[in-house]
Amino acid sequence: MTPLVLITGASSGIGQAMALHYAQQGYRLALVARRSEALQSWLDAQSIPGDKQAVYCADVADVRQMADMAQACIAQQGLPDVVIANAGISIGVDTSVPEDLPVMARVLATNVMGVAATLGPFIAPMVARGSGTLVGMGSVAGIRGLPGHGAYCASKAAVISYCESLRGELRPSGVKVVTLCPGYIATPLTQNNQYTMPFLMPPEVFAQKAAQAIAAGCSYRVIPWQMGVVAKLLRLLPNALFDRLFAGRPHKPRVTDTGN
Repeated sequence: MTPLVLITGASSGIGQAMALHYAQQGYRLALVARRSEALQSWLDAQSIPGDKQAVYCADVADVRQMADMAQACIAQQGLPDVVIANAGISIGVDTSVPEDLPVMARVLATNVMGVAATLGPFIAPMVARGSGTLVGMGSVAGIRGLPGHGAYCASKAAVISYCESLRGELRPSGVKVVTLCPGYIATPLTQNNQYTMPFLMPPEVFAQKAAQAIAAGCSYRVIPWQMGVVAKLLRLLPNALFDRLFAGRPHKPRVTDTGN
């Protein structure tokens, strides 16, 4: 049977680019997004046949919705070969401002619990089958905490650790766990950044390289590789030097800054 890939956050950015890449590679698509109508319109514009795709409307932060989505996907299309927990949001926060704490909770709910809620329902069926690949979308931002990015950096650090734990748990089962850590990718998530973004990569290039890493069963991959080198160097910097290096760097826009 034609392989099936499930992707969350598929209505824009990395998720959309990966959906198009997998469609071009002959995969069937199970795509999850809150904006299901916009996603279906995009699929129609790409002329992807109806028997090759299905759209599921769900919020990854809602565990019940995601469990229902998984059941519907398995019933309608079968158990996916690859599940990519891609959905995420990036909003600047200032935790000294009480109004920003609910924003941080929202980021963590989407970026961390959303990954667990996406992968969780497929673990037991994949283990029973003895195969499958679960993919968590981390970020280079999860390697060190950046000023003004506390929510996003914390969420991606949690994703990296969660996937590492899950990989160890599933090691004997035949189910692979892949952690992808994008650097700067030219998507709506980064378009409002007011700072230099080295090695900025088009989403379609990221999608190709990510799919190659997933197919190879890589446990952990930073894309582009240059950002992996940068991340390792930043991790090695003493805290005092790291703090001086990023002092005065523009922060990620807060909700009140962007009007969201």
